Amino acid sequence: MIRISKLAESVKPSATLAAGAKAKALKATGVKVYDFSLGEPDFPTPAHICAAANEAMEKGQTHYTPAGGTAELKTAIAKWYGRTYGFECKAENVIVSNGAKHSIHNALAATVGPGDEVIIPTPYWVSYSDLVSMTGATPVLVEATLESGFKITPEQLKAAITSRTRILMLNSPSNPTGTVYSRVELEELVDVYLENTDGCILSDEIYEQLVYNDAKATCVVTLRPQLKDRCITISGASKSYAMTGWRMGWAVAPVAVVKAMDTIQSQETSCPSSVSQYAMITALESQESAPAIESMRKEFAARRELTIRLLQAIPKVKLHVPDGAFYAFFDVSAYNPDSVAFCNACLEQAHVNLVPGIAFGAEGFVRMSFATNEATITEGLGKLKEWLAKGV
Repeated sequence: MIRISKLAESVKPSATLAAGAKAKALKATGVKVYDFSLGEPDFPTPAHICAAANEAMEKGQTHYTPAGGTAELKTAIAKWYGRTYGFECKAENVIVSNGAKHSIHNALAATVGPGDEVIIPTPYWVSYSDLVSMTGATPVLVEATLESGFKITPEQLKAAITSRTRILMLNSPSNPTGTVYSRVELEELVDVYLENTDGCILSDEIYEQLVYNDAKATCVVTLRPQLKDRCITISGASKSYAMTGWRMGWAVAPVAVVKAMDTIQSQETSCPSSVSQYAMITALESQESAPAIESMRKEFAARRELTIRLLQAIPKVKLHVPDGAFYAFFDVSAYNPDSVAFCNACLEQAHVNLVPGIAFGAEGFVRMSFATNEATITEGLGKLKEWLAKGV
């Protein structure tokens, strides 16, 4: 009998993927399910990006690339940060991975281990704590509340810092809450962190191009000059470019960190997809990309408004109004404080699929993705309201 490792036994399955699998299983029985579980744009990848992939294949760009990505793509990413944020970096500061999750994993694997601590504000994306634990490091969770707009304070951060602190993980715009920290708020957190530890910051900015109304995304590494040597910036193509299946993520970091990640990645996956990399260059450099992204962002903005209006019409539901990403994170504890039990019953009885808040470190809440069409949102939230009115 083959023994399963302690590592494998300690890691929890992704709650969002598990929720999606439950919905698919129910759909297979012929039931109409309103699935709001997965954080995946429902738009097709823009045509000019697909055309670039076809061209790459026709030209024979279908072989191994360097482990950390091609020089051409890394240069394109570095130039994008210069154009977008005025942040000057070079190709040697960039590593391309198989999605942003892979980038985060390799960044953690390259920088922390047993005895180290990683500060994670809650609610947090489901994979953060497990990815930290897989390195042997310890996640230190700092609770942000609905009343605070799901933002931690400088005082909370200072209290969490110890002599073992090695990383602060930030995520703005946030999954699952849609929270967007202002530049001033991030500056205050960064200043406290820099003054009290020699650790680094890992800033997950994957939703940076999906913000609404007056909210603005901030590239954390640009906040203070010393962050150039103490910040790892994570982003990718999945959300803004509707390229989830292309698996294109990257990290921008000091050269020593990039080299360490490259070594790890060379043993893990050899290299990212060659075809995806060539398509990504077009995504970053083509003049067609900006209007395509803006068109999708506007559609998400309309879905956001619809979602907010419908959720606010449901009695006893407390909603945090999201300023970014494409999620609604709301308190259902008045109906059932056990978010897993709530979501299971909601799927089985109302056929509405949500993700339990406990998976994000916030019991009593649920997450809904509004990355789907308005008809599904309207019908699905109508079913949720009807079900709750019956008494859960």
